[in-house]
Amino acid sequence: MRDRCLNPKHHAYQDYGARGIAVCEAWASFEAFYADMGSRPSQKHSLDRIDNAGSYAPSNCRWALSVQQNRNTRFNRLITFHERTMPLAAWAVETGIGAATIASRIHAGWSVGRALNTPSLIPRAAPRSAQAIGQNARAR
Repeated sequence: MRDRCLNPKHHAYQDYGARGIAVCEAWASFEAFYADMGSRPSQKHSLDRIDNAGSYAPSNCRWALSVQQNRNTRFNRLITFHERTMPLAAWAVETGIGAATIASRIHAGWSVGRALNTPSLIPRAAPRSAQAIGQNARAR
């Protein structure tokens, strides 16, 4: 975290320090960081900035799983519908319509509401993990 923000020779500096992302002064020591953030809930969690354009500070950081972090990047396409803003991938999961289908509908000029509420002509396949769970259950 510190190197990405403070060391211009770090390979990721251009995505952090060069964009103005800093580490708060209160976290000058690991002990201070630990006092604010505590232990990682699990080995699968890592530090995530809630506002990914903001700096590392207690008010802007949380422990998150990779799924949550992947939906919180500057490259995600955010879609707002009925006063809810979520990444396109999250809308795809919620609606059961593929992300590519939603994106192509909006690109073709569909309203967000129509793109999210019109059932897909081709059923979306269950995620591989869900398919594996179903196969394991049938095998028992």
